[in-house]
Amino acid sequence: MPDVIQERPSNGILLIRLNRPEARNALNTAVRQALATAFEEAAADDGIRCVVLAGSDDVFAAGADIREMADAGAVDIMLRQTHLLWRAIAQCPKPVVAGVCGYALGGGCELAMHADIIIAGESAQFGQPEVRVGIMPGAGGTQRLVRAVGKFKAMKMLLTGKPVGARAAEAMGLVSEVVADAEVLPTALALAETIAGQPPLAVRQIKEVLLAGADAPLETALMLERKAFQLLFDSHDQKEGMQAFLERRRPSYEGR
Repeated sequence: MPDVIQERPSNGILLIRLNRPEARNALNTAVRQALATAFEEAAADDGIRCVVLAGSDDVFAAGADIREMADAGAVDIMLRQTHLLWRAIAQCPKPVVAGVCGYALGGGCELAMHADIIIAGESAQFGQPEVRVGIMPGAGGTQRLVRAVGKFKAMKMLLTGKPVGARAAEAMGLVSEVVADAEVLPTALALAETIAGQPPLAVRQIKEVLLAGADAPLETALMLERKAFQLLFDSHDQKEGMQAFLERRRPSYEGR
């Protein structure tokens, strides 16, 4: 079986699953490359409207593969350019829903934070333990975490390396919802189906504007929102959605 499995569980949904049970889904180079390829293909496929990213039933991803890093030098790490592989996930225009059971540590936590929505099981543990092996997060762990939970919670996690459980992660704003472990994937898939049923252009613009405006001055962010709002009035889906509302029928969105 490949280290990364792709499935089409329903129309418009791509399910990407990590599959390295012998290594607790550790993110080695092969896995990172496979993930990047999967997300690049999803971005280019008009038939995919939402991506679900998951690990196994008992672990999401326990971190980077330390064996690939232990003897590396600074130049070697730089030349690997793994940031380009992460970029393929971060820049995916389709909404990404992560389903997390068990450990999401180090690179696994960073991978989960690349998603737009995180559904966590009761067993989920989120952490950035890199400090315990003499390094620090290098794939957004400091920057995405502080934006999600604020300085004081982020500093505690990053400087101690201690993970937080699902309920604590939900309370601090790191996850969207906590459900029983057995319900993580069904919940993520159901949510993805709901999103896939929305007009694709509007969904895409919402994601793009929210992410672009998050670190922009408020006036700039409001301008981006306003322009995207106006743009959607030139779409077939806007006409279809509003007409269906007036006619009290289910709309049929085409992504144009």
